[in-house]
Amino acid sequence: MSSNLGQNLSQNLRQFDRLKQFVMPSASMLNLDRQVASGAGMSQAGSQSIKSAVMVIGGGEDKVQDRKILRAFVENSGGESARIAIIPSASREPEEIGRIYNQIFTELGAASVEVLDIRERTTQQDLTELEAKVNNLTGVFMTGGDQLRLCALIGETPLMIAIRDRVHQGRMVLAGTSAGAAAMGHHMIAGGSTGDPPHKEMVNMSTGLGILPDVIVDQHFHNRNRMVRLMTAIASYPDKLGVGIDEDTVAIFEQDHILRVMGRGTVTIVDPGEVSYSNQVWVSSTAPLTIHNLRVHILSAGGKYHLLKRTPLSPSI
Repeated sequence: MSSNLGQNLSQNLRQFDRLKQFVMPSASMLNLDRQVASGAGMSQAGSQSIKSAVMVIGGGEDKVQDRKILRAFVENSGGESARIAIIPSASREPEEIGRIYNQIFTELGAASVEVLDIRERTTQQDLTELEAKVNNLTGVFMTGGDQLRLCALIGETPLMIAIRDRVHQGRMVLAGTSAGAAAMGHHMIAGGSTGDPPHKEMVNMSTGLGILPDVIVDQHFHNRNRMVRLMTAIASYPDKLGVGIDEDTVAIFEQDHILRVMGRGTVTIVDPGEVSYSNQVWVSSTAPLTIHNLRVHILSAGGKYHLLKRTPLSPSI
């Protein structure tokens, strides 16, 4: 009897150890999410320096209740010292959408907020005035709408080049939501379809703003069933990393090559780095694609991913 009891106890202990390997990381990630939600670990407003990052938002971010993602953008941009510019050029109603975000960022405590209502493309800007304007900003926010319209108006203009340089130098926070998120890469998903097997005509590609040149972004991701669309785009550009972002969720690209997830949904990473076979090159535009060994990671709030090592970072136990 005592032998059976000892065996049962030993089995229970082994099961507990295995269970702990899963429970403890989950608890750790939950604690991370709670810290983000409560603002724990952030400097007090007014004394916070800029935490340079690119914040890629999947659209549909909360603008009414706790506004966690938009609040994080203001905090990263300097809190009460934040000087923010809004670019609503993707929208068909730029004045209205600019007014909405202006009010939100003002209510969240930014020192100054302005709307850059750009409705015509120009490359003949006063470079001295432009440099002074951009150098004075700590954060830029690109709204949703149509990513093709956004890139047609500001892509490779002196304004966008100045913003991109400042972001790459680690001197500014740049955020984009929906269309503003889709435009972050050099290769940009401009549109496409869902609900079909993967094939070349499923996705339409164009040239983005080149903020994150090694990444292809898709937004409203699981909300609009866009997994196959992103996989199809990655099949055409197997040297890139696919990042699909759900609504009210942000992928934060930080200066240490870490992608961090915050918000209500998930971020899906599509990594073709170990693909062993693909028929993308020779099949017709409507024929189904075949791809072997395509890696997929799904990260929820608190999750992290190392962009250089291309590996998810598990929370420490």
